[in-house]
Amino acid sequence: MRHTFLFLRSLLFTVIMVVATIVWACVCFLAAPLPYNQRFWVTSRWNVFVIWCAKVICGIRYEFKGYDNLPDAPAIVLSKHQSAWETIFLLPNLTRPLVFVFKKEILYIPFFGWAMALLRMIPIDRKQGKNAFKHVVAHGKRRLATGQWIIMFPEGTRIPVGQTGKYKSGGTRLAIETNAVVVPIAHNSGECWPKNSFLKRPGVITVSVGKPISPDGHTPDSLMQEVENWIESEMRVISPHAYNAG
Repeated sequence: MRHTFLFLRSLLFTVIMVVATIVWACVCFLAAPLPYNQRFWVTSRWNVFVIWCAKVICGIRYEFKGYDNLPDAPAIVLSKHQSAWETIFLLPNLTRPLVFVFKKEILYIPFFGWAMALLRMIPIDRKQGKNAFKHVVAHGKRRLATGQWIIMFPEGTRIPVGQTGKYKSGGTRLAIETNAVVVPIAHNSGECWPKNSFLKRPGVITVSVGKPISPDGHTPDSLMQEVENWIESEMRVISPHAYNAG
C-alpha cells in the first residue's frame, strides 16, 4: 500500500513537472529580450516551482546549513552530485546567478534544453579534450567578470548515497586559472530523489555549504583534495547511516 502511494505521488509530480517545463519554456522565449538578470529570474521560477511541488506532493523538504559561508566574490561552486534535485535547487538558491558547465547534448532536450540555451551556461563538447577546457576557461572568465558563479560537479556523474566517485580536477583548474575561490557543497539529495529512480521518497535533504577555499598556493590536485576531504567528511555528518562504521 505504501509503495502504491509513493508511486501515485511520484507520478503526479512527474506529470506536473513535464507540463510546467513546456509552459515555462514558452514563457522563457517571451522573456528572451529582457536584460539578463531579469531573464535569469524568470527562468529560475521553474526551479522554484519544481522544488515546491517536490515538497508539497512528494514530501521532500530541505534545510540549508552554512548559507553565511557564501562569499561576496567570484567563486567556483563544487557540489556533491547524487540526484537531479540539486541541479534544480541550487540555481535559484545561491546568492549569485549560476553558470552550469554541461555536455552540449543537454541543449537538444525539447523545451528544457531550449530554455537553457537562453541563459549564459557553458555547454562543452567532451570530444574536444583540452580544447574543451580552454573553452570553459575563456567563457568562465567572462561569466565571473559579470558577477556570475560557475558551478561544476567534480564527480562528473550522479553517485549513489554512501559512495564516493572519482573527483576530477577540472573545477579547481578553473579556480586557479581565474583566481576565484572554491565553495564546496555537500548534500544528501539521493536519499529522497535517487539516481534513475522514478519514486521520490519523503524526507529532509540537508544542503551544507563549506567555507570558501582560496586557490593561493595550491595545485589543481591539492585544491581538489581539500575540496573532496571537506565534502566527504561533511557527508558523514549529514548521512552517517549511509556510510560504514570504518
